[in-house]
Amino acid sequence: MDLQETIRQLVLDKERLDRAIAQLEELQYIHGADEGTLVKKRRGRKSMSPQERREVSERMRKYWAKKRQENEDAIPAAGSHQPLPLKISAEPPIR
Repeated sequence: MDLQETIRQLVLDKERLDRAIAQLEELQYIHGADEGTLVKKRRGRKSMSPQERREVSERMRKYWAKKRQENEDAIPAAGSHQPLPLKISAEPPIR
């Protein structure tokens, strides 16, 4: 294959690539993306309506109030607990 034939093939390839790029850019534009950005679908959690948000908020308020109450019931009043005994060892601590 001579040099002229190679150049002709490369020009044809370049034209094919230019057409493919133009079509992809058009698809990108049609789907509403700005220049240079990709179209991303939203993933993850769905949005909550204000009503759903209020329901969750109230449910969590009740949950944490119950947890606080359980915690207060489990902790003895100040000054009513016995101090822990001290451990006295004849050996020095290992460092």
